[in-house]
Amino acid sequence: MTNTFYLETPANFSFRATVNSHGWSVLLPFQLDEENLRLSYVFQDGVSVIISETEKKLKIETDGDEKILPYIQHILRFDEDLSDFYKILKNEKRLNWIAETSAGRLLRSPNVFEDLVKTICTTNCSWSLTKIMVKNLVEKLGNNDFPTAKQMAGVSEVFYRTEIRAGYRSGYFVELAEKVAGGKLNPESWLTSDLPTKELKKEMKKVKGVGDYAAENLLKLVGRYDGLALDSFLRSEFYKRHNGGNVCEDKQIRDFYEKFGVWCGLAIWCDLAVSS
Repeated sequence: MTNTFYLETPANFSFRATVNSHGWSVLLPFQLDEENLRLSYVFQDGVSVIISETEKKLKIETDGDEKILPYIQHILRFDEDLSDFYKILKNEKRLNWIAETSAGRLLRSPNVFEDLVKTICTTNCSWSLTKIMVKNLVEKLGNNDFPTAKQMAGVSEVFYRTEIRAGYRSGYFVELAEKVAGGKLNPESWLTSDLPTKELKKEMKKVKGVGDYAAENLLKLVGRYDGLALDSFLRSEFYKRHNGGNVCEDKQIRDFYEKFGVWCGLAIWCDLAVSS
């Protein structure tokens, strides 16, 4: 049986901009119907949803009940207040499109653990390999949903190397899953942590496989944007768009976005990675 619900969207919200904010929308258990702008997801309890937009509301089709709605609001960042970010952009003519299109919300998973694992899957590899690893995790460990920490802790490092194709990450996944499943680490606490961003970043980097890039990417997904999360893609885009194609030191990139203050990580992402 399919139930249909409708969600009122917050001010300055764009479903299209949020879905297309970064590559999460094409990493299982997300699936994106680009032509019809329909985003689907399978939750860890097997509940599936299809999200679309109609008459300035979101249409939710699901085999679950209304208990799924807060998770959808979380995924789409309904609680995100970008008004201060938009104010900073008023004097940036080339970035005016961000506020005009209500861009800036970054799609995320229903839980931080999934975002953490997926982020580790993006490090030191191609995007195509990232998609393969995530697909294997969903299909070989999950039940068409993203595996829980307990499920991930139940297989060996060899399994991650041979079946998931996780390479050097294999041992990291075993250790991470065991810590989370055993209650020694709670990534969900990062969402509501009172720690200053610098200290929270240190906590994230205690997870093997999480360096500066991964930690700053995760910080964005918990609502903190004062890290650039520089990787090869952002660096190359900066060289091309703002430095005449010439390679430069990371300090030059940081100095370029420094004026955006605590929003610098969101500014660089929208500037270099999101289409206007």
